[in-house]
Amino acid sequence: MEFGESDDKISLDAIAERAKKYHPKPKITYKMIQEYVEKKYGFKVHTAYIAEVKRSLGLTMYDASNAVEELNQPRKHPPKEKVEAIKDALKYFEVI
Repeated sequence: MEFGESDDKISLDAIAERAKKYHPKPKITYKMIQEYVEKKYGFKVHTAYIAEVKRSLGLTMYDASNAVEELNQPRKHPPKEKVEAIKDALKYFEVI
């Protein structure tokens, strides 16, 4: 692939124009999800509930700096209304 200004080459100006228009999606944080759920549904959700829902949906999980190899307590499964609220937030932020 060659770059340049002739017919058989890709224009550098065209590449620069496309690069200006490109805007990657912002990273959606647990805090943003919590704020959305609290504002829309009027209750708070714990980050562990968000992680559990993401895990159940098979979404990408990032390594946490404070993660432990073995849990002190078993994971608590969130109540159904909180699961639905978290899924709604994930849809709102176009994660799912």
